[in-house]
Amino acid sequence: MPASLQTLEKTRNIGFIAHIDAGKTTVTERVLYFTGRIRKIGGVDDGTTAMDWMEQERERGITITSAATTAQWGDYTVNIIDTPGHVDFTAEVERSLRILDGGVVVFDAVAGVQPQSETVWRQADKYNVPRICFVNKMDRVGADFYRTIDSISHRLQANPIAVQIPIGQEDAFLGVIDLIEGKSWTWAEEGMETPKEGPVPEEFIEEFLNYRGLMIEKIAETDDDLLLKYLEEEEISNQEIKDALRKATIGYRIVPVFCGTALRTKGIQPLIDAIGDYLPSPLDVPPVTGTLPTSDEEITRSPNPSEPFSALAFKTVSDPYIGRLVYFRVYSGTAAAGSSVYNSTNRRRERLGRIVQMHAQRREEIAEVHAGQIAAAVGLKFTATGDTICAQGDPIVLETISFPEPVISVAVEPRSRADQDKLSDALIKLSDEDPTFKINYDNETGQTIMSGMGELHLEILVDRMKREFNVEGSVGKPRVAYRETVRNASTGVGRFVRQTGGHGQFGHVVVQMEPGESGSGIQIEDKITGGAIPREFIGPAQSGIREALNTGPLSGFPIIDVKITMVDGSFHEVDSSQVSFQIAGSMAAKDAVNKAKPVLLEPIMSLEVVTPGDFLGEVLGDLGRRRAAIRNIEGQGEIQVVKASIPLGESFGYANAIRSLTQGRASYTMEFENYTPAPEGMLTS
Repeated sequence: MPASLQTLEKTRNIGFIAHIDAGKTTVTERVLYFTGRIRKIGGVDDGTTAMDWMEQERERGITITSAATTAQWGDYTVNIIDTPGHVDFTAEVERSLRILDGGVVVFDAVAGVQPQSETVWRQADKYNVPRICFVNKMDRVGADFYRTIDSISHRLQANPIAVQIPIGQEDAFLGVIDLIEGKSWTWAEEGMETPKEGPVPEEFIEEFLNYRGLMIEKIAETDDDLLLKYLEEEEISNQEIKDALRKATIGYRIVPVFCGTALRTKGIQPLIDAIGDYLPSPLDVPPVTGTLPTSDEEITRSPNPSEPFSALAFKTVSDPYIGRLVYFRVYSGTAAAGSSVYNSTNRRRERLGRIVQMHAQRREEIAEVHAGQIAAAVGLKFTATGDTICAQGDPIVLETISFPEPVISVAVEPRSRADQDKLSDALIKLSDEDPTFKINYDNETGQTIMSGMGELHLEILVDRMKREFNVEGSVGKPRVAYRETVRNASTGVGRFVRQTGGHGQFGHVVVQMEPGESGSGIQIEDKITGGAIPREFIGPAQSGIREALNTGPLSGFPIIDVKITMVDGSFHEVDSSQVSFQIAGSMAAKDAVNKAKPVLLEPIMSLEVVTPGDFLGEVLGDLGRRRAAIRNIEGQGEIQVVKASIPLGESFGYANAIRSLTQGRASYTMEFENYTPAPEGMLTS
């Protein structure tokens, strides 16, 4: 195997993903310490961790933006991304998982699978990311390793297999037993960095044999040769178990589970070993597929430095010292600093200026990047998140990254006229960094509207405007992103006629409108026959239809989930033009909407509340007042989990309300579910 491929075989591109407060950043911090990447362990509560470098992260003790770094562990090069756990910053997880080869999912040993655990698990499923699990906080009161594995199996529909079992739990947690090697690793005291290796303690031998047998049985089910040996009761070597487990993990059939407590630095070294042993290298995942820029012809690129260069930009950041940084993952080939590359998404040539490897916010300049690496570049002026950069002579367009639509809006105004330009500049730079942060100008109200994924998301962005861009902004009450749709079928006619001294204007379009499936968006079909409208005017007419549907008659919000069919029309050989048919199409769509009983839609959020049973009545009563529909209530010991659907407009201020109702002991997670008809007479302004 060539040296370049040997290097790739020992490369791991992994991310730490989890629910908020499960301990991702603490785990990452210990991994960086033991790999020698940092010399001193920081703490989330103290605001001294390497990966939470933003002031807002350190003040709040949460991760807001995904941070990248690179570490060495033996022969392995591990590129690490630490992602946020709060649902408002789910886009950071989405773009990270799109370019990673493997993931470490961190679970709280007390809480088990939590709401955002399910979200990140679904995101990892979407991008086919193999993963291992780390059950953290084994030293906490109420920690239960086996209950957590059951919740992974039942709530995530996964196939978890314990590869370790704990020696003790809660304050008696001392270490782990390796079920494959048949040895124990113990940390006798807090802060003990190097574990003590030993045999399986006598009192755990029965438990060890039981869980080892279960592990081998589950692994054998995924490998025909191993299964034959298992059924014939032949000896299976530890290496055969490891090889089969690696293969099954990369094939999404098994999820190995490890345990420890990152805060007490117990169980971290075996976890780092497992990253190398069981998560894939760039060579283990299928070659990346893309299309030619000029057609839909599918092509593939393998992770080989000798192939043409191709990379996907997954993040942009405005760095105060060196300008605009674009993070990218290289899928094939090699590129040197200063070389020219081609942005095949928007078909522009770019210059790959300086190339840097990131360690959170610190940069280390490198001369070139190879297949399998994650780096950042200065000088890519026109490249945005989701764009493909590649060799100009061998262009490819890779699958882009999809992000959820923002669901909450606020009006923002500068405190003074002098701040107007600075505000616009800050908003543009922040929206360039964050694809779920949208800005638009409302011509009717004269307001600048910023939209995001939740109250915390927008609060952080306003805080960043103040600190990073020196802009004081006044923020109005959150505005819900309502939508409109139609209830009935209708026919709309648009006839645009203007007579002037010279050529006039003539456009005539007839459309049929009907309600579409929920979530179908806007569908426009062309059923014009007999040349009633020439082909060159069909596109402009459809453009006019879409433009008209951007503003509904009830509230000015966009119209969604409708199907429009162009059925008839007429034209004038001299007076018809693209502009006249664009206007006629717009008139026809507006006419059809007005006849089809338009209805206001409000965004509904999927809400999950985890509360002690003592406060269940208060929580349900409050949800009833907020027009929430309770879907399910299930108990886990003393903890009750309430699943409900709640209108977004009723959810503002819920964080404070639930804290006061439950003495701060409940937590909740919300994410967008769908749009449903709003009550009659609801005010949207």
